[in-house]
This record gives sequence, C-alpha cells and structure tokens, in this order.
Amino acid sequence: MKKRIVYIGISVAICLLIGFLSGFATQSSVNDWYATLAKPEFTPPNTLFAPVWTVLYILMGVAAGIVWSKGYHHVWVKTALYHFVFQLLLNALWSIVFFGLKNPFAALLVILVLMTLIILTIKWFNVVSKPAAFLMIPYLLWVGFAAVLNYRIWELNS
Repeated sequence: MKKRIVYIGISVAICLLIGFLSGFATQSSVNDWYATLAKPEFTPPNTLFAPVWTVLYILMGVAAGIVWSKGYHHVWVKTALYHFVFQLLLNALWSIVFFGLKNPFAALLVILVLMTLIILTIKWFNVVSKPAAFLMIPYLLWVGFAAVLNYRIWELNS
C-alpha cells in the first residue's frame, strides 16, 4: 500500500509538472492572440481551464500511479505506461502548437492523435486496473470536447 501511495504521488507530481510547463506556452498568447480569435458559442470562460486541467492531471496521475504500482516488470504495465507517457507528451505538444505556434490546424492534428493515444492508454490501463482506466475517462471526454472546440476555432478563423 505504501508503494502504491508513493507511485501515485510521483505520477501526480509529474502530470502536474507537465501541465505547469505546458501552461507557459498557453500564457504567452491567451491574453493576446487567443483573445482575438473568433470562438464558438460553447467556448468555456478562460477561468475554467486551469481548474479543470488541474483536476484532470491529478486523476491521470492517480491512474498512472495505480498502474505503475502493479509492477513495472510486467509487460502489460510497461505497455500501459508507455502509452500514458506518449499521450502526456502529446498533451503538452498540443499547447505548444496551438498557443505557442498559434496554429489551430496543426493543433487539431495533434489532438486527434492524442485522443487515439488516450483511448489506447485506457485500453491498456483496463488490462492492468479497471479503476485506473475509469479515472482516465473524464480526461478523454474533456479532450474530445477540446478537439471539437479546436476544430471550430480553426474553422471560424480560416
């Protein structure tokens, strides 16, 4: 049990760190470039994004920690965590591409690949731990919503 708590703590810290670092790309253009974009009527207020992402990064970290605690020596655990790491890197890349490079179309391509990797991560997490897979579902739903929002922003500003 102690090992699981340590792995969860490390995983949550890594997820929050990635989110924090991604925030630098976001902050650079949220108040200028992003504010000038035409956005669909269902765009949430900017103040909602940070709390939602914080909760999602915590859930993701808990899920990864649960999987990791099952034993990294096991091939299914390794496979699940490899998928998790790749999707986490793509998550950060999306912020860099959308906000840093100010390229909604390229970001749309990134987020579609990200969604695919999240689905594969959930599949592999489910093999190792059903609760861990379940904890990833809110993240998948939010990224699905973000993909629709990304598409509409690209479409409205093309």
